[in-house]
Amino acid sequence: MVKAKSWVMAKHFDGFPKKSDFGLKVEEFPEPKDGEVLLEAVFLSVDPYMRPFSKISMKEGDVMIGSQVAKVIQSKHPEFPVGSHVVSNSGWRTHTLSDGTGLTPILPEWPKDMSLSLALGAIGMPGLTAVYGIEEVLGLQKGETLLVNAAAGAVGSVVGQIAKIKGCKVVGSAGSDAKVAYLKELGFDEVFNYKTVGSLEEALRKASPEGYDCFFENVGGPSSFVALQQMKNFGRIAVCGSISTYNDSEPQTGPYPYFTMIIKELKMEGFLITRWQHKHPETLRRLLAWVKEGKLQCREHVTKGFENMPAAFMGMLQGENIGKAVVAV
Repeated sequence: MVKAKSWVMAKHFDGFPKKSDFGLKVEEFPEPKDGEVLLEAVFLSVDPYMRPFSKISMKEGDVMIGSQVAKVIQSKHPEFPVGSHVVSNSGWRTHTLSDGTGLTPILPEWPKDMSLSLALGAIGMPGLTAVYGIEEVLGLQKGETLLVNAAAGAVGSVVGQIAKIKGCKVVGSAGSDAKVAYLKELGFDEVFNYKTVGSLEEALRKASPEGYDCFFENVGGPSSFVALQQMKNFGRIAVCGSISTYNDSEPQTGPYPYFTMIIKELKMEGFLITRWQHKHPETLRRLLAWVKEGKLQCREHVTKGFENMPAAFMGMLQGENIGKAVVAV
């Protein structure tokens, strides 16, 4: 028998999550049956989407949603030998019994000296999000100018680097001077701290006086309305996230960008990566190749200890991380 721990949502979040909203549960798992595997978490992910999706897909008492890199510690499944590693959407658990459904083996060509935690970041869901937003939604072309907000986060930092690989000008917005310095290291052409600029409109215009062909939107709220005013005619906007609104107790209303969209003939599209699930294996291999070649840099904000999952989640929502926020068990 294995003692398994899990973090449950004891109470639906009202505004910003609190420690009391989470509960730690302990249970014992039996030996795997034929066709089953027992997984042990190695790295767990905390991501912004968990905040809004907890409201629409969870009930109180459910294990918190999320993905993890896990090691197979017992197996009666021929496709998942003991000692192998997988990415699993098991949630905030130390151990999981699985029949193999939904498990994604780590790429066989994964370098031995590369942390498996990157399978939750640049070579995982955030990397896939960046690629599909750029290629499938925006159709970003060489020589175009891209704006990305929350640019030092797990998705934004990859978006900017891929845009540079494709020969584009990249402007990034971030929330601290340390994040600005990091993005400049990554090769962003222009970066500013939105918390310290006197005028967001002036900062955007100074960074790209000719305007923006594409906008990779992670933040939402009034600041995005300002950004839309700086789009070129026929500009494209990929709506990936809206982190500035996730903890609002009451939904925000306005400002409404419709007239700007009409006059500039803009295209705005929201997306989820599941639409291109059939492309995941090939896309992950491209991301891995860029990392191996040094074209894609990966920074992580690592919190140690499963007991610190709620703190890591709340810290991520407050913007404490540069790059991908992960928890090492």
